[in-house]
Amino acid sequence: MARAGQSKSSGERLFARVCRPVATPGTQGAFYRDWRLTAIDGTTFDLPDTKANVEAFGRPPRSGRGEQDVGYPQLRMVGPVECGTHAVFDAANGGLRTGEQALARAVLVSLRPGMLLLADRGFYGVDLWRTAAATGADLLWRVRKDLVLPMVEQLPDGSYLTEIFDRSDIHHTRHGVPVHAVEYTIAGHEGVYRLITTILDPDTAPAAELAALYAQRWEFESTLDEIKTHLGGPHLVPRSQHPDGAEQELYGFLLVHHAIRHLMHQAARQADRDPDRISFTRSLRVVRRQVTDQAAFSPRPTRPRGQSHPR
Repeated sequence: MARAGQSKSSGERLFARVCRPVATPGTQGAFYRDWRLTAIDGTTFDLPDTKANVEAFGRPPRSGRGEQDVGYPQLRMVGPVECGTHAVFDAANGGLRTGEQALARAVLVSLRPGMLLLADRGFYGVDLWRTAAATGADLLWRVRKDLVLPMVEQLPDGSYLTEIFDRSDIHHTRHGVPVHAVEYTIAGHEGVYRLITTILDPDTAPAAELAALYAQRWEFESTLDEIKTHLGGPHLVPRSQHPDGAEQELYGFLLVHHAIRHLMHQAARQADRDPDRISFTRSLRVVRRQVTDQAAFSPRPTRPRGQSHPR
């Protein structure tokens, strides 16, 4: 998503054109029953410390100890990933002042019926929930432990049907949005985990299976590690001194990652294996060995000094 007042870059247009979910019905680990598993989350990328990048994206909040300049300027990105293949199939970016929920709205349009979208509690909001559900995809999101969820009907598997309400409707004077709530604990962890889903029938998706399924959300973290640590290096900082170039580089990394993950999916299908069982690091090394000319040069045409452009 281009920043306000900016047109889309060529990298963003290419990404929007070619990056899609890649799993097929036979892809191991990519589906739960009939649902394609996807997850949404956000992250930040450090940028070169230039005035232009600071003005466009901002710096992290001050620590409270009086520092004038705290850390590198950072770009915020939010996107959905296909859990079974780690393919990022949409992305929106902006400055640090742009919240994850605002960026999420730009990528929810990529959801389709037959998907199940996992999200953590930072994305919860009734309006965003409605927007995501309107795409036809199903949702399984974690919510805060202090969120009021009135029990409408207790279900045999220990979960229950409830409703969620707009924050402004404190006294629940309007009809709420019906959801299915699942509460569970994890050994070794304090507190109760609370999930809500658009899947209302417990026979279609039992509570125990949904609780176990939520762990798939962490596939997004694995995807980020592949991009930031393995593809970009342990201290990934885009080289561009200007905001447009920084965004272009980001989409470049996303495009390369998607291409590698697409090749890994093809290899997994041929070997009848789960794509998660194939090493991204080894796959990246194989791809790099096949590249004979590194693209570490300007794509602009060059000419000897003093020579004019051909007419």
